[in-house]
Amino acid sequence: MDVSAWQDWIGRTESRSDSVDPAPLTRWLATLDRDPTADGTAPQGFHWCLALPDAPTAALGADGHPRREASPDSFLPPIPLPRRMWASSKVEFLYPLPVGAAIERRSRIASIAEKQGGTGALVFVEVAHETLAAGALAVRETQAIVFREAAGPDAPLAPPPPGEGRFDAAGWDAHREICPSEALLFRYSALTFNSHRIHYDRPYAQEEERYRGLVVHGPLTATLLLDLARRHFGDQPLARFAFRGLSPAICGEPLHLALRGDDDAIELGAFASDGRAVMSATAGQ
Repeated sequence: MDVSAWQDWIGRTESRSDSVDPAPLTRWLATLDRDPTADGTAPQGFHWCLALPDAPTAALGADGHPRREASPDSFLPPIPLPRRMWASSKVEFLYPLPVGAAIERRSRIASIAEKQGGTGALVFVEVAHETLAAGALAVRETQAIVFREAAGPDAPLAPPPPGEGRFDAAGWDAHREICPSEALLFRYSALTFNSHRIHYDRPYAQEEERYRGLVVHGPLTATLLLDLARRHFGDQPLARFAFRGLSPAICGEPLHLALRGDDDAIELGAFASDGRAVMSATAGQ
């Protein structure tokens, strides 16, 4: 691959509009078994459900994502690697999202870089997002999307089965164990209009992308970590939050959410039952 072929995509922009409607917010709260906020604003993490891509079904690829093409209408470059994951995000929460507010999300391709990983070639695309609520800049985020080579038909399923170790909550200030269900993944896919088949099509996830089961969405795991911070610190909002995916979380298996620190030095993590790290995160108030 020659990443220079996609340099024309760097700086490419798109803008999408939406609004913080009560109905999807109510469904988001129901999905996470949460009550509304006292001040009537959308909880942190809800911005991932706003200003979503709305490609027609006929424009979807084999994996369920919109096809990427070498055309002026394709926001993402036509990288010929079939597997796509949300690798990381750095988020600044600048202003709350009031219910009823008009939303505009401005997105820009910030960088494209090729790297070599343990499973082959990787291409990272960084996308800078600015989410405005009622004209005020509310959320600034840099998202990294990673594209990976196809898995061989005999490649071992990932991640490996749980080992003999156990997650140890000692040393963490807060800990919550959950077991993401198929219903939770389905609801979050619907809320984010995400048709990536690894989240709902088990045969595809196992046979085509070689995952051991249905994969929990990265932003869903991040949202659960944000919710753990809310449970621990109360309704005091975070000013910044950054996460990095380390390993897939599998539907139906225990997921341990953990937090320690305070104020400007908050560390969060998501772990499998045997202690395998799924996601690392940092935050500050």
